[in-house]
Amino acid sequence: MTGLSPTSPPGEGPIDNGGTAALKPRRRFVLSAVLAVIALLLIVGGAQLALLGGSFYYLAAGIAVAATSWLAFKGDRRDVIVYAIFLGLTLVWAIWESGSDPWRLQSRLVAPIVLGLWVCWPWLRRFRALVIGVVAVGLVAFGVWLWQVNQLQTAPQQVVQGSDGSGEWAHYGNTIGGTRFSPLSQINQGNVARLAPAWTYRTGVIAGNGLGFQATPLMVNDTVYLCTPTNVVIALDPETGARRWQYDPNVDAPDAGTCRGVSYFAPPEATGPCARRIITATTDARLIAIDADDGKPCPAFGTNGSVDLTRGFGKIIKGYYYITSAPTIVRGRVVLGGWVTDGQYVGEPSGVIRAFDATTGEFAWAWDMDRPHEHDEPGPGETYSPGTANSWAPMSGDEELGLVYLPTGNSTPDYWGAHRSKGSEQYSSSVVALDIESGEARWSFQIVHHDVWDYDVSPQPTLIDIPVGGEMLPALLQTSKSGQFFMLDRRTGKPIRPVEERPVPQGAAPGDFLSPTQPFSPTLPAFDNTVLTPQSMWGLTPLDQLWCRIKFSQARYEGMFTPPGYPRSSITYPSFLGGVNWGGISVDPERKLAIVNWSRMANYTTMVSRAEADAKGYKRSLTGGAHVGQPVAQEGTPFALLTGPFLSPLNVPCTQPPFGKIGVVDLKTGKMKWKKPLGTASDSGPFNTRTHLPLPMGVPNTGGAVTTRSGLIFIAATQERAFRAFDLNSGKLVWRVPLPAGGHATPMTYISKKSGRQFVVIAAGGNAPLSSGAGDYVMAYALPKSN
Repeated sequence: MTGLSPTSPPGEGPIDNGGTAALKPRRRFVLSAVLAVIALLLIVGGAQLALLGGSFYYLAAGIAVAATSWLAFKGDRRDVIVYAIFLGLTLVWAIWESGSDPWRLQSRLVAPIVLGLWVCWPWLRRFRALVIGVVAVGLVAFGVWLWQVNQLQTAPQQVVQGSDGSGEWAHYGNTIGGTRFSPLSQINQGNVARLAPAWTYRTGVIAGNGLGFQATPLMVNDTVYLCTPTNVVIALDPETGARRWQYDPNVDAPDAGTCRGVSYFAPPEATGPCARRIITATTDARLIAIDADDGKPCPAFGTNGSVDLTRGFGKIIKGYYYITSAPTIVRGRVVLGGWVTDGQYVGEPSGVIRAFDATTGEFAWAWDMDRPHEHDEPGPGETYSPGTANSWAPMSGDEELGLVYLPTGNSTPDYWGAHRSKGSEQYSSSVVALDIESGEARWSFQIVHHDVWDYDVSPQPTLIDIPVGGEMLPALLQTSKSGQFFMLDRRTGKPIRPVEERPVPQGAAPGDFLSPTQPFSPTLPAFDNTVLTPQSMWGLTPLDQLWCRIKFSQARYEGMFTPPGYPRSSITYPSFLGGVNWGGISVDPERKLAIVNWSRMANYTTMVSRAEADAKGYKRSLTGGAHVGQPVAQEGTPFALLTGPFLSPLNVPCTQPPFGKIGVVDLKTGKMKWKKPLGTASDSGPFNTRTHLPLPMGVPNTGGAVTTRSGLIFIAATQERAFRAFDLNSGKLVWRVPLPAGGHATPMTYISKKSGRQFVVIAAGGNAPLSSGAGDYVMAYALPKSN
């Protein structure tokens, strides 16, 4: 009789024995095919990993999934039993290898469990109501957990003493010492949740190179001043955001960078036009002075308001040298370095540091590290020393000591250094103090010796006075891409907290050499000092995790400062993103607390012989543009290289979350007060998709924080397009708003004279490498006006 199996009692349908035998043939074959593909990937990849000395689990898992596939294809109900045994053993293995770490367990268990529901569904459907109930409860619990971890919290309002000061934001870091601290307290824990959009200004300029809108505005002279990525300087009304004037220098820069800020100069004795002026430097290498009141160039400054910064360089390929950070003004002198394109060829433009008179634009001195005691401009037929280490990041200054503090990069090309000069070896990847009157180097402290990891010192040096042994010492705090955190006496450069020279991995690329030791700061936190292992490789599924484990096993990795080698690829952790990048730190000078945000990513680097590089057409950029993931030519050295974030085929990091953190360091004790993941997965996901899931996994970040006297931290910075406020003491999230694009800038805050309200402002321009969108927004927030 049709519809009856040979073993069915008369009048009954087929007996449901469970397993895939109960599935219709077409569905069974689909399941079998999916399992077969997964099994093939696990067996091939697992065998490769085992041959590399890695875990045998993936090979065994592939065999188990293959057996399940074959049984499912045959309609044999034992497929459920085989898969259940596999799943149980996977659970045991996952706990053995991962402990209770939730992110490691997720990458090992979630996908097999989901697949198991499909395999076992013919059996589970007997208990359909129970299964649906369990899944529903799980989803609800997951949703409640997500809601709780992203819920705004309340924090006790802190007692505030002292004056709110002028209410201005007068320098890039508010103070010339770069504290990013505001004495304002109108916005506090009790009312921050009511902070709302006050005004939005759109510049009309979106960075063509994908670096975004990194400007931190000033608020001085009752005006907000900012610059766009193309160096258009804009003055806004601080209460309404209405534009007062705009100056466009019409930069000629085909593939240049960004503009992080402008500087304000108004000597008390000055009168007349340009008594108050904005000083800016451009991506086509000009220094410009503009009247702060009307936006017109200052005619007595340089030549019609401009100084040519390529003077003394010789021939420069357009786009290879330009200025990205706000000039630093100390004792009436404008000091600036410049960006030099990374990694293109030996002999790129000089990293010379120069000072100019802030009133006239006249040259004051130069510090060329290869000729450190010659401070004049080059003579006829001469140039500044090519290829020396540069200083592209924000500088700091001390008016009383007459010093300017510059963080330096490494000499180009970045990943091979046998050709570097004596001056570059001494001063690269350092913090250097120059005498503002003469340009002479007073002291230097090297953060990374013979840097071949692109660990240029990009955070602004932060100046603060610290109590030590019963006296107050003038300190300089320096964080770094390498994650080390140093506390120095800013008068002498001597460490206030201990510094140790520790042995590091050796084995340079042929023809190069390495420093046998590197400096570490053992009594201050590192950002961070994680040692990667095969077990710490991560993925959304066991398949991409397997891929990451294979790549890890194929590469050379011996901990921090593993050199870029040849012919074997290498892993660098932290990556060239940091650690701590140009966003630097914020410091509360009253509570003696440092606020630090950092990324937790790795680089994967492959050196390529010159012959192979030439055969593949790896050539220097013709426009100075250097983009993440593109070949690094390093012409004039034996090697080019490929380097970039260590990502899986799904375009997610191979290192486990969190990918970014924020924390507070007590500078009196050197201990972390608290730390937590920074950002959620809402705006990121596999293949650069936006998952819209606010998983608190921490995300990569560039940009900095601002801290207020009321005990609030304001920060955007993350790959997630959001702006947040945290309680300084507890780390509780007390405010969050979405942004139209990533806020990869440092925020600022001020008091509007018109209304007396405190405003918090962030530039939201996105960032192409972080896939955080693109925009031209200046967003201001304030408490609602009282009736």
